[in-house]
Amino acid sequence: MQPDALVKFGRVDLKVTAFGFGTAPIGNIFREIDEETSDGMIQTAWNAGIRYYDTAPMYGHGLSELRTGHGLRWRNRDDFVLSSKVGRVLKPARKDDIDYAPWTNAGRFTMHFDYSYDGTMRSFEDSLQRLNLESMDICFIHDVDRFTRGDEQPAVFRQAMDTCWAALEELRDQGAVKAIGVGVNEWEVCHEALKQRDFDCFLLAGRYTLLEQESLEEFLPLCEERGAAVVIGGGFNSGILATGAIEGAKYNYAPAPPEIIERVGKIEQVCADHDVPLPAAALQFVVAHPVIPSFIAGTRTVEQLEKNLAWFSHPIPADFWSELKERKLLREDAPVPG
Repeated sequence: MQPDALVKFGRVDLKVTAFGFGTAPIGNIFREIDEETSDGMIQTAWNAGIRYYDTAPMYGHGLSELRTGHGLRWRNRDDFVLSSKVGRVLKPARKDDIDYAPWTNAGRFTMHFDYSYDGTMRSFEDSLQRLNLESMDICFIHDVDRFTRGDEQPAVFRQAMDTCWAALEELRDQGAVKAIGVGVNEWEVCHEALKQRDFDCFLLAGRYTLLEQESLEEFLPLCEERGAAVVIGGGFNSGILATGAIEGAKYNYAPAPPEIIERVGKIEQVCADHDVPLPAAALQFVVAHPVIPSFIAGTRTVEQLEKNLAWFSHPIPADFWSELKERKLLREDAPVPG
Protein backbone atom coordinates (compact mmCIF):
# COMPACT_ATOMS: atom_id res chain seq x y z
CA MET A 1 0.00 0.00 0.00
CA GLN A 2 1.22 3.50 -0.79
CA PRO A 3 1.35 6.03 2.09
CA ASP A 4 -0.97 8.41 0.23
CA ALA A 5 -3.62 5.73 -0.41
CA LEU A 6 -7.06 6.92 0.71
CA VAL A 7 -8.82 4.50 3.03
CA LYS A 8 -12.41 4.58 4.31
CA PHE A 9 -12.56 5.61 7.96
CA GLY A 10 -14.84 2.94 9.39
CA ARG A 11 -18.54 3.75 9.10
CA VAL A 12 -17.93 7.50 8.90
CA ASP A 13 -18.08 9.55 5.70
CA LEU A 14 -14.35 10.24 5.78
CA LYS A 15 -11.28 8.93 4.01
CA VAL A 16 -7.81 9.18 5.52
CA THR A 17 -4.42 8.45 4.04
CA ALA A 18 -2.92 5.14 5.12
CA PHE A 19 0.03 7.06 6.52
CA GLY A 20 -0.86 9.79 9.01
CA PHE A 21 1.33 12.60 10.29
CA GLY A 22 1.66 12.46 14.09
CA THR A 23 2.48 15.75 15.74
CA ALA A 24 3.69 14.85 19.25
CA PRO A 25 7.35 15.45 18.27
CA ILE A 26 6.64 19.01 17.04
CA GLY A 27 5.29 19.68 20.52
CA ASN A 28 8.96 19.38 21.58
CA ILE A 29 8.74 16.13 23.47
CA PHE A 30 12.07 15.33 25.18
CA ARG A 31 13.96 17.90 23.10
CA GLU A 32 13.27 20.97 21.02
CA ILE A 33 12.47 20.99 17.30
CA ASP A 34 12.87 24.38 15.64
CA GLU A 35 10.13 26.09 13.64
CA GLU A 36 11.82 25.48 10.29
CA THR A 37 12.09 21.73 10.89
CA SER A 38 8.53 21.51 12.19
CA ASP A 39 7.06 23.29 9.20
CA GLY A 40 9.40 21.43 6.84
CA MET A 41 8.01 18.09 8.00
CA ILE A 42 4.40 19.22 7.60
CA GLN A 43 5.09 20.46 4.07
CA THR A 44 7.07 17.32 3.19
CA ALA A 45 4.17 15.17 4.35
CA TRP A 46 1.74 17.28 2.32
CA ASN A 47 3.90 17.09 -0.81
CA ALA A 48 4.02 13.30 -0.39
CA GLY A 49 0.22 13.20 -0.52
CA ILE A 50 -0.38 12.75 3.22
CA ARG A 51 -3.79 14.14 4.15
CA TYR A 52 -4.35 12.97 7.74
CA TYR A 53 -2.87 14.96 10.64
CA ASP A 54 -3.31 14.15 14.32
CA THR A 55 -2.60 16.51 17.20
CA ALA A 56 -3.66 17.17 20.81
CA PRO A 57 -3.68 19.96 23.42
CA MET A 58 -1.28 17.84 25.51
CA TYR A 59 1.45 17.79 22.87
CA GLY A 60 3.74 20.59 23.95
CA HIS A 61 1.09 22.35 26.07
CA GLY A 62 -0.65 23.58 22.92
CA LEU A 63 2.49 24.03 20.81
CA SER A 64 1.70 21.08 18.53
CA GLU A 65 -1.75 22.46 17.71
CA LEU A 66 -0.30 25.91 17.03
CA ARG A 67 2.33 24.47 14.68
CA THR A 68 -0.10 22.10 12.97
CA GLY A 69 -2.57 24.88 12.30
CA HIS A 70 0.22 27.14 11.06
CA GLY A 71 1.43 24.48 8.64
CA LEU A 72 -2.05 23.80 7.23
CA ARG A 73 -3.58 27.27 7.37
CA TRP A 74 -3.49 28.01 3.62
CA ARG A 75 -4.57 24.53 2.50
CA ASN A 76 -8.11 23.89 1.27
CA ARG A 77 -9.90 22.68 4.39
CA ASP A 78 -11.76 19.99 2.45
CA ASP A 79 -8.47 18.46 1.29
CA PHE A 80 -7.30 17.03 4.62
CA VAL A 81 -8.54 15.26 7.75
CA LEU A 82 -7.61 16.59 11.17
CA SER A 83 -7.98 14.96 14.58
CA SER A 84 -7.36 16.38 18.03
CA LYS A 85 -8.39 15.47 21.54
CA VAL A 86 -10.26 16.54 24.68
CA GLY A 87 -9.71 15.74 28.35
CA ARG A 88 -7.27 18.51 29.21
CA VAL A 89 -7.92 22.24 29.47
CA LEU A 90 -4.97 24.62 29.01
CA LYS A 91 -4.67 27.82 31.03
CA PRO A 92 -2.24 30.67 30.29
CA ALA A 93 0.67 30.96 32.72
CA ARG A 94 4.15 32.45 33.08
CA LYS A 95 6.74 30.18 31.53
CA ASP A 96 8.74 29.98 34.77
CA ASP A 97 5.69 28.62 36.58
CA ILE A 98 5.09 25.68 34.23
CA ASP A 99 6.36 22.13 34.76
CA TYR A 100 6.96 21.09 31.15
CA ALA A 101 8.33 17.56 31.63
CA PRO A 102 8.58 15.64 29.32
CA TRP A 103 8.15 18.58 26.92
CA THR A 104 10.80 21.24 26.26
CA ASN A 105 10.29 24.96 25.64
CA ALA A 106 6.62 24.37 24.96
CA GLY A 107 3.45 26.51 24.98
CA ARG A 108 2.80 28.98 27.76
CA PHE A 109 -0.08 27.06 29.28
CA THR A 110 -0.56 24.82 32.27
CA MET A 111 -2.49 21.58 31.66
CA HIS A 112 -5.44 20.44 33.74
CA PHE A 113 -7.41 17.21 33.33
CA ASP A 114 -11.08 17.98 32.76
CA TYR A 115 -13.60 15.44 31.45
CA SER A 116 -16.67 17.44 32.44
CA TYR A 117 -19.25 18.56 29.88
CA ASP A 118 -18.14 22.19 30.13
CA GLY A 119 -14.45 21.26 30.14
CA THR A 120 -14.92 19.16 27.02
CA MET A 121 -16.68 21.98 25.19
CA ARG A 122 -14.01 24.47 26.25
CA SER A 123 -11.20 22.13 25.20
CA PHE A 124 -12.80 21.64 21.78
CA GLU A 125 -13.25 25.37 21.16
CA ASP A 126 -9.78 26.22 22.47
CA SER A 127 -8.24 23.67 20.10
CA LEU A 128 -9.94 25.31 17.13
CA GLN A 129 -8.55 28.67 18.28
CA ARG A 130 -4.99 27.33 18.55
CA LEU A 131 -5.30 25.54 15.22
CA ASN A 132 -6.71 28.66 13.55
CA LEU A 133 -9.02 26.35 11.64
CA GLU A 134 -12.79 26.34 11.47
CA SER A 135 -13.33 22.65 12.03
CA MET A 136 -12.01 19.39 13.45
CA ASP A 137 -12.96 16.12 11.75
CA ILE A 138 -12.20 13.60 14.50
CA CYS A 139 -12.10 14.14 18.26
CA PHE A 140 -10.73 11.61 20.75
CA ILE A 141 -11.17 11.50 24.53
CA HIS A 142 -7.54 11.46 25.62
CA ASP A 143 -5.75 9.36 28.24
CA VAL A 144 -8.47 7.69 30.29
CA ASP A 145 -6.24 4.64 30.76
CA ARG A 146 -4.34 3.13 33.66
CA PHE A 147 -1.01 3.99 32.03
CA THR A 148 -1.81 7.71 32.46
CA ARG A 149 -4.24 7.86 35.39
CA GLY A 150 -3.17 4.98 37.62
CA ASP A 151 -5.52 4.19 40.48
CA GLU A 152 -7.81 7.07 39.46
CA GLN A 153 -8.59 5.39 36.15
CA PRO A 154 -11.93 3.73 37.01
CA ALA A 155 -13.46 7.00 38.26
CA VAL A 156 -11.94 9.03 35.42
CA PHE A 157 -13.20 6.53 32.85
CA ARG A 158 -16.69 6.60 34.34
CA GLN A 159 -16.84 10.40 34.14
CA ALA A 160 -15.53 10.40 30.60
CA MET A 161 -18.17 7.89 29.50
CA ASP A 162 -20.87 10.12 30.98
CA THR A 163 -20.16 13.85 30.74
CA CYS A 164 -17.36 13.92 28.17
CA TRP A 165 -19.30 11.51 25.99
CA ALA A 166 -22.43 13.66 26.25
CA ALA A 167 -20.56 16.73 25.02
CA LEU A 168 -18.93 14.91 22.10
CA GLU A 169 -22.18 13.23 21.10
CA GLU A 170 -23.81 16.66 21.00
CA LEU A 171 -20.99 18.05 18.85
CA ARG A 172 -21.33 15.08 16.49
CA ASP A 173 -25.10 15.49 16.28
CA GLN A 174 -24.63 19.19 15.45
CA GLY A 175 -22.13 18.36 12.71
CA ALA A 176 -19.32 20.19 14.51
CA VAL A 177 -17.23 17.00 14.32
CA LYS A 178 -17.68 13.94 12.10
CA ALA A 179 -16.28 11.20 14.30
CA ILE A 180 -15.74 10.78 18.03
CA GLY A 181 -13.62 8.26 19.85
CA VAL A 182 -11.11 7.43 22.58
CA GLY A 183 -7.32 7.74 22.41
CA VAL A 184 -5.38 5.67 24.96
CA ASN A 185 -2.47 3.27 25.50
CA GLU A 186 -4.54 0.15 26.33
CA TRP A 187 -6.83 -1.81 24.03
CA GLU A 188 -8.84 -3.03 27.00
CA VAL A 189 -9.96 0.54 27.71
CA CYS A 190 -11.01 1.00 24.09
CA HIS A 191 -12.90 -2.27 24.21
CA GLU A 192 -14.82 -1.29 27.32
CA ALA A 193 -15.61 2.14 25.86
CA LEU A 194 -17.04 0.59 22.70
CA LYS A 195 -19.18 -1.77 24.74
CA GLN A 196 -20.63 1.18 26.65
CA ARG A 197 -21.00 3.93 24.03
CA ASP A 198 -21.53 4.40 20.31
CA PHE A 199 -18.01 5.52 19.38
CA ASP A 200 -16.89 5.83 15.77
CA CYS A 201 -13.17 5.32 16.27
CA PHE A 202 -10.17 4.79 18.51
CA LEU A 203 -6.55 5.89 18.61
CA LEU A 204 -4.53 3.07 20.13
CA ALA A 205 -0.89 3.69 21.02
CA GLY A 206 1.43 0.71 20.73
CA ARG A 207 -0.95 -2.15 21.45
CA TYR A 208 -1.29 -3.60 17.96
CA THR A 209 2.18 -4.06 16.50
CA LEU A 210 4.56 -6.73 15.25
CA LEU A 211 5.22 -7.42 18.93
CA GLU A 212 1.67 -7.29 20.33
CA GLN A 213 -1.54 -8.69 18.88
CA GLU A 214 -3.66 -9.49 21.95
CA SER A 215 -6.29 -7.00 20.75
CA LEU A 216 -7.18 -9.52 18.01
CA GLU A 217 -9.01 -11.59 20.60
CA GLU A 218 -11.88 -9.25 21.51
CA PHE A 219 -11.39 -5.60 20.69
CA LEU A 220 -10.63 -5.60 16.95
CA PRO A 221 -13.41 -8.12 16.15
CA LEU A 222 -15.92 -5.89 17.99
CA CYS A 223 -14.69 -2.88 15.99
CA GLU A 224 -15.23 -4.83 12.79
CA GLU A 225 -18.74 -5.77 13.90
CA ARG A 226 -19.62 -2.17 14.85
CA GLY A 227 -17.87 -0.39 11.97
CA ALA A 228 -15.44 1.43 14.25
CA ALA A 229 -12.10 2.56 12.85
CA VAL A 230 -8.85 2.13 14.78
CA VAL A 231 -5.90 4.43 14.15
CA ILE A 232 -2.58 3.07 15.42
CA GLY A 233 0.03 5.33 16.96
CA GLY A 234 3.27 4.13 18.50
CA GLY A 235 3.46 1.28 16.03
CA PHE A 236 7.19 0.99 16.67
CA ASN A 237 6.42 0.25 20.37
CA SER A 238 8.06 3.62 21.17
CA GLY A 239 11.30 2.74 19.41
CA ILE A 240 12.53 -0.83 19.28
CA LEU A 241 10.70 -1.75 16.05
CA ALA A 242 12.44 1.16 14.36
CA THR A 243 15.92 0.82 15.87
CA GLY A 244 16.02 -2.96 16.21
CA ALA A 245 17.32 -4.88 19.21
CA ILE A 246 20.23 -2.57 19.97
CA GLU A 247 21.61 -1.61 23.35
CA GLY A 248 19.35 0.98 24.96
CA ALA A 249 16.42 0.25 22.63
CA LYS A 250 13.14 1.62 23.98
CA TYR A 251 9.96 -0.39 24.49
CA ASN A 252 6.88 1.34 25.93
CA TYR A 253 8.92 4.48 26.73
CA ALA A 254 11.47 2.55 28.82
CA PRO A 255 14.53 0.37 28.16
CA ALA A 256 13.38 -2.85 26.50
CA PRO A 257 13.43 -5.92 28.80
CA PRO A 258 15.51 -8.98 27.79
CA GLU A 259 12.56 -11.01 26.49
CA ILE A 260 11.54 -8.19 24.13
CA ILE A 261 15.12 -7.75 22.94
CA GLU A 262 15.25 -11.49 22.22
CA ARG A 263 11.95 -11.53 20.32
CA VAL A 264 12.85 -8.52 18.19
CA GLY A 265 16.21 -10.12 17.44
CA LYS A 266 14.39 -13.17 16.06
CA ILE A 267 12.12 -10.97 13.93
CA GLU A 268 15.19 -9.14 12.64
CA GLN A 269 16.71 -12.45 11.53
CA VAL A 270 13.65 -13.18 9.39
CA CYS A 271 13.87 -9.62 8.04
CA ALA A 272 17.50 -10.18 7.07
CA ASP A 273 16.68 -13.48 5.35
CA HIS A 274 14.08 -11.72 3.15
CA ASP A 275 15.86 -8.37 2.73
CA VAL A 276 13.07 -6.53 4.54
CA PRO A 277 13.81 -3.51 6.77
CA LEU A 278 12.31 -4.06 10.23
CA PRO A 279 10.58 -0.64 10.26
CA ALA A 280 8.97 -1.39 6.89
CA ALA A 281 7.49 -4.60 8.28
CA ALA A 282 6.28 -2.80 11.40
CA LEU A 283 4.56 -0.04 9.40
CA GLN A 284 2.95 -2.26 6.80
CA PHE A 285 1.77 -4.94 9.21
CA VAL A 286 -0.45 -2.54 11.14
CA VAL A 287 -2.56 -1.26 8.22
CA ALA A 288 -3.21 -4.79 6.91
CA HIS A 289 -6.02 -5.17 9.44
CA PRO A 290 -9.39 -4.24 7.89
CA VAL A 291 -10.46 -1.93 10.74
CA ILE A 292 -7.16 0.01 10.75
CA PRO A 293 -7.21 2.71 8.05
CA SER A 294 -4.09 4.62 9.13
CA PHE A 295 -0.80 4.40 10.96
CA ILE A 296 0.26 7.66 12.62
CA ALA A 297 4.01 8.15 12.71
CA GLY A 298 5.73 10.95 14.58
CA THR A 299 9.15 12.04 13.34
CA ARG A 300 11.79 14.56 14.43
CA THR A 301 13.39 15.42 11.10
CA VAL A 302 12.47 15.61 7.44
CA GLU A 303 14.94 12.78 6.83
CA GLN A 304 13.15 10.51 9.35
CA LEU A 305 9.82 11.31 7.74
CA GLU A 306 11.13 10.51 4.27
CA LYS A 307 12.50 7.18 5.55
CA ASN A 308 9.11 6.29 7.03
CA LEU A 309 7.37 7.12 3.77
CA ALA A 310 9.82 4.93 1.85
CA TRP A 311 9.45 2.05 4.33
CA PHE A 312 5.68 2.23 4.02
CA SER A 313 5.84 1.16 0.39
CA HIS A 314 8.94 -1.05 0.50
CA PRO A 315 8.25 -4.38 -1.29
CA ILE A 316 7.73 -7.27 1.17
CA PRO A 317 7.33 -10.84 -0.13
CA ALA A 318 4.41 -12.92 1.07
CA ASP A 319 6.69 -15.66 2.38
CA PHE A 320 8.18 -13.17 4.87
CA TRP A 321 4.86 -13.05 6.71
CA SER A 322 4.44 -16.81 6.39
CA GLU A 323 7.80 -17.41 8.01
CA LEU A 324 7.01 -15.09 10.91
CA LYS A 325 3.89 -17.15 11.58
CA GLU A 326 5.70 -20.46 11.16
CA ARG A 327 8.28 -19.35 13.74
CA LYS A 328 5.49 -18.25 16.14
CA LEU A 329 6.69 -14.65 15.92
CA LEU A 330 3.30 -13.49 14.67
CA ARG A 331 -0.16 -14.73 15.56
CA GLU A 332 -1.65 -17.11 13.04
CA ASP A 333 -4.89 -15.07 12.88
CA ALA A 334 -3.13 -11.74 12.28
CA PRO A 335 -4.03 -10.21 8.89
CA VAL A 336 -0.96 -9.48 6.78
CA PRO A 337 -0.40 -7.32 3.68
CA GLY A 338 -1.37 -8.81 0.35
